Amino acid sequence: MDWIEFIAALAAFFIAHWAPLRPRLRAPLKRMLGQTGFTWIYSVLSLGLLAWLIMATNRAPRLMIWPWAPWQNLLVLGAMAAAVLILALTLGRPNPFSFGGGGGPAPFDPTRPGLTRWIRHPILTALALWALAHLVANGDLAHVALFGLLGAMALIGQTMIDRREGARRLNLWRDMRRATRDTPFLSLFRPSDLWRGLAGLVCYGTLILLHPRLIGVDPLAGLSG
Repeated sequence: MDWIEFIAALAAFFIAHWAPLRPRLRAPLKRMLGQTGFTWIYSVLSLGLLAWLIMATNRAPRLMIWPWAPWQNLLVLGAMAAAVLILALTLGRPNPFSFGGGGGPAPFDPTRPGLTRWIRHPILTALALWALAHLVANGDLAHVALFGLLGAMALIGQTMIDRREGARRLNLWRDMRRATRDTPFLSLFRPSDLWRGLAGLVCYGTLILLHPRLIGVDPLAGLSG
């Protein structure tokens, strides 16, 4: 029964992410719900299905493929620090090169692109870091399937966005990189990025503290020895 729930949750998650990409379904949904309504409903549905999928994965039988080792937790801690910082510096910021860049109070400034100068798809990059690092640290079959598929989805999604938008966005991004080649590093960021970075560190520490209670796994386990 546990495998049935895992397979059902996995299928529901990927169908929910695949179906709205089809133009025949996406266009009428946007007309009916509006862009904002579509985005909110899609986001809530995605998070709900992801939560169910993670719980179903934790309840699935543990068929080990490789053993756990303390160094795997170090890898996860490092990857998650990078992922949280990427999200903190890019969420809600204009990003004409990918999805998930909110319009914000000001338009995209190509002279201060921040992390977007190096990372064209920050949200998908953060998702890939999260998934692939957790794949290494969870060597049982269900978790390997979960994190492997999520990591692949994040990496393939970047290629799909680039292909869907054609060469225009990619060329704009390359033009921006060339234009800021000689710009001092700190000048690429906005003053508010300092506060965003500090907020990211707070979120990172909170995730470490809450992880044992919410997920049942201590990310600091085995590091002291």
